[in-house]
Amino acid sequence: MRRQNAIGLFIGVSAVFLIASSGCAGLKLQMVDHSVHKPSNVAVYFSVETRKGDPVANLTPQDFKIYEDRQPVSILESKQTILNPEVAAIHYTLLLIDMSGSVVDSGDMPALIQAAATFGDRVGPYQKVAVYTFDGSPHLTPVVPFGGNVRGGVTALGSRRPRDPSTNLNGAVIEGVRVLGQQMERAPVPLRFGTLVVFTDGTDRAHRASAEDVDRTLDAAGPMFETYVIGAGQEVDGKQLSRIGRSGTFASQNRADVQKGFDEISARIEAASKKFYLLSYCSPSRAGEHEVEVEANAAGTSGRLTYRFNANGFGPNCDPNTRPPFDMKHPRQPAPEASAERPPSSGPPAKTSPGFNPKR
Repeated sequence: MRRQNAIGLFIGVSAVFLIASSGCAGLKLQMVDHSVHKPSNVAVYFSVETRKGDPVANLTPQDFKIYEDRQPVSILESKQTILNPEVAAIHYTLLLIDMSGSVVDSGDMPALIQAAATFGDRVGPYQKVAVYTFDGSPHLTPVVPFGGNVRGGVTALGSRRPRDPSTNLNGAVIEGVRVLGQQMERAPVPLRFGTLVVFTDGTDRAHRASAEDVDRTLDAAGPMFETYVIGAGQEVDGKQLSRIGRSGTFASQNRADVQKGFDEISARIEAASKKFYLLSYCSPSRAGEHEVEVEANAAGTSGRLTYRFNANGFGPNCDPNTRPPFDMKHPRQPAPEASAERPPSSGPPAKTSPGFNPKR
């Protein structure tokens, strides 16, 4: 499958990535991309997490300190600010809903529809959400396009019947990755992220694709791609679902836990959406190579990321609110430290009682 994994490269004046995060502080800063351009603009897009992997949200410009060559840069001189990440980055979420016979005829469709609607309400403000369904047939069925009205769209599921009552779970995941990847490639901004969320009440029954096929597809999807699974039903196999839900799995054999599963996964995605920051400032440097450190401070803990840039040709009249010109034409893999961790293909044992199992 052909798709872009990580998009963005510096433009104008060259910058060289050095260190993705500090080694011993309480916060972990991970570089996604950076831009350096005249007259003296420097912008960094990065995430902030605790050392345990919990997202750190709602930081302000005053929560960051900038150093050039280990000397602090005055916030008044640099005019540092946090730009709306939407000027450079976009996040897409594809929700795949199992509409096999066991789901449609279970009597639980009203609860599933409500859970999917609240998922859209919670994730929609931060990501472009689309909804597709699958059953035992070879292909997905579109319900809501990316950025569409999730609540209005999923209401129609109450009157739908499966084309094939079996469950093509593995095939649906593979096609879902392809659909999400194509959407990311068409994005109008340079930094693209994809999240696949799958709801099912059981396991793959159609055998149109193998678990190994799914492993290969997810392995190739790249570090800007996350997958979650919500499983609720007597046939749920948490260990099997964990191979798909590499970012997190909710597995329960109790159908009544559908809403709880959607709530926990949507909370995880919402929090992850808020951990990204686009910090922009005006450099006081006017020539030569320089080392930049960005330090984040929150709740008494801190963390840093470091990189180098060339300031030759820099001058006055910098506006930090200028949209950073990240390069859309030349894809670049993030540094190893910034890549999402991937568990072994078989995955660790997942919970079969109600619970969220984050694997980050």
